[in-house]
Amino acid sequence: MSSKKRMAAVAITVAALSLGSIGVASAHDKGAPKGVAKSAEHDANRAANKAAHDAQHAAMEALVSTTIGVDTATIKSRLAAGESLGAIAGAKKDALVAAMVALKTKEIDARVTAGTMTAAQAAAKKSELTAHVTEHVNAVGGKAMGPKGDKGPKGHKGPKGPRS
Repeated sequence: MSSKKRMAAVAITVAALSLGSIGVASAHDKGAPKGVAKSAEHDANRAANKAAHDAQHAAMEALVSTTIGVDTATIKSRLAAGESLGAIAGAKKDALVAAMVALKTKEIDARVTAGTMTAAQAAAKKSELTAHVTEHVNAVGGKAMGPKGDKGPKGHKGPKGPRS
């Protein structure tokens, strides 16, 4: 076979394989219910994000517990009773704030390393981190380990009645 015929055969084969794979992919997309592949991927990403969040939450609970020397169950019950982390920590409040800032700083640095946050975003987060953590520690019904407290009614638009 001449080289021209060989090149033509290769080109035709490549074109046929390409069109065939496009046809198979198109048929695959039409056969599956809409959004199933995306839904499975979304569910997998969501599960991974939840696992990462749960791990961060557990690390924060352990950090708070070891820093102030009180077990997690006691901290949760005291938070539920209306105390702040700062009140529970007592004299160790400053150490708690410093430990929480250090943990959050590591998390921010890890996000920069992973490429999910820019250095500028990290610097902005770090600049407000100590104030944010201190506010969190002093808040009653804090987010770290216990109930979130009463947020009030959602979506209340006032009494229903005739409009004028």
